[in-house]
Amino acid sequence: MKITENKMLFFHNEKRLTIKVQAFTIICVELHKEVLKQKEPVPFVELKEIIMKSQDKWITKVAFLGISFMLTSAYAINGALPQMTKSLGVSATEVQALATTPSIVVTVFVLLSSFIAAKLGDKKTIALGMLLVGFAGVVPFFVSSYPVILISRMVLGAGFGIFNSLAVSMIAVMYQGQTRSTMLGWRAAGEQIGQAVLTFIAGLLLNFGWQTTFLVYLLAFPILYLFYVRVPDTTEMLSDEHKEKSTDAASTKHNEPTKINPLVWVLTLFAAFLVIDYMAIQLSFPFMAQSLGVNGLVVSTILSFMLVAAMLGGIVYGTIHKIFGRFTLQVGLVLMAVSNYLVAFSNHNFIMLTVGVLLIGFPMQLISPFIFSQLPNLAPLKKQSFVTSIILIGFNVGVFVEPFVISLLAGLMGNHTSNVAEAAYTTIPTLGVVLILIAVITFFTNRKKTV
Repeated sequence: MKITENKMLFFHNEKRLTIKVQAFTIICVELHKEVLKQKEPVPFVELKEIIMKSQDKWITKVAFLGISFMLTSAYAINGALPQMTKSLGVSATEVQALATTPSIVVTVFVLLSSFIAAKLGDKKTIALGMLLVGFAGVVPFFVSSYPVILISRMVLGAGFGIFNSLAVSMIAVMYQGQTRSTMLGWRAAGEQIGQAVLTFIAGLLLNFGWQTTFLVYLLAFPILYLFYVRVPDTTEMLSDEHKEKSTDAASTKHNEPTKINPLVWVLTLFAAFLVIDYMAIQLSFPFMAQSLGVNGLVVSTILSFMLVAAMLGGIVYGTIHKIFGRFTLQVGLVLMAVSNYLVAFSNHNFIMLTVGVLLIGFPMQLISPFIFSQLPNLAPLKKQSFVTSIILIGFNVGVFVEPFVISLLAGLMGNHTSNVAEAAYTTIPTLGVVLILIAVITFFTNRKKTV
């Protein structure tokens, strides 16, 4: 009898529970219907306000700039190349390919990055690139096979290329005015700081063997975590902005360009020329110093300080741009020309040569962010990733062709020499003349625009 009562009580409770569940389900369905009735998405203005509140936080800026910290880390392991030559049993040319291969692959994937971002979104694309950098970067720590290491370096370059342009274009989307200029300058400085710091860390790790130097790429993971947690995704912002503009076109006038300005291609060639001039001084300096009998350690130290000068250029770019405005370009060009002439006419004076070498990095980081700051005026926001990729390709191509251009130019000037120092002394003054001509032409062009 007692068992029967328990069964009846169980079924009674179960029935009450079923009724409650059904009632709760009905309430949820009705609420869902009410939500579906509100078909209007979150307005673009509200979304933009959310992003702008987030972007102004210093931790967000640090997280965003962190990805640029890793961009130049491909060269951080260069100090280990001599040891790798002996350990892997390969030639000097083959081991040098491990340092240069990433830059070649970067050029390809920089162009592909805008298409990848169109599928994955900006934030996920950057995450993908950073993951490739982290995992591919540490592969040489575990293996001693040259082909495997070469492939890992190619994947490393692919990772850099995937998020290289987005590290710049997202600034154009998230920031405006003076803040944008300052962030572009800090981003350029971040690259130089990253190269200096990671090269220093890799040098310390080199004491434990050449393979340990590749552990520097583990830094990609904490940087990625901070970026993913703190930085908002701009992809939805661009999508909603496009819709907002199409619906309000009749009542609002937008200054944003509707197509890519041909000037972007001119800036690409200009970027390649700037890097040719910069690399001509940087790469020829060790040979010039060697001809003067200067110790290799002194040369390495000076090159490190050159990176510091470049870093300072990026840091103060926002201030200089605030003072000189659109004439910041001419300031940078004149300073680069001064550097050229100090190097070219040092007449084997090592102090004068050193001053010229130290100076070259500073104006380079004034001109580089200035170029990128002009892109929002030359292409729609949704095309910023693509046009940034084009400019970056110009920079990378300049690095690749520099030795050939300098050799060709020296030959055209009657100096058919294989000596790097002699070729540099011959060609660098000519490059300085071109810099001055560009400065003069663009100065008067800018004056006409302001009248």
